[in-house]
Amino acid sequence: MKIMKILAIAGILISTSVFGQAGPVKMSKTGICHAPNTTYYNQTKHFTQYPTLKDCLNAGGRMPKK
Repeated sequence: MKIMKILAIAGILISTSVFGQAGPVKMSKTGICHAPNTTYYNQTKHFTQYPTLKDCLNAGGRMPKK
């Protein structure tokens, strides 16, 4: 289970930095970091934006549970 989370984070980090980002990473009011092209990115309306997923996570955000 822990390896799955690590692989998911690594996949997002690789996809956002190697292939470029379509926009900022959004940290929702509940502290979840949504990278561009992820499930709830477009639905997240009240957020703080960060240039990268790493910045969002370092600011106290977390990855979605799914």
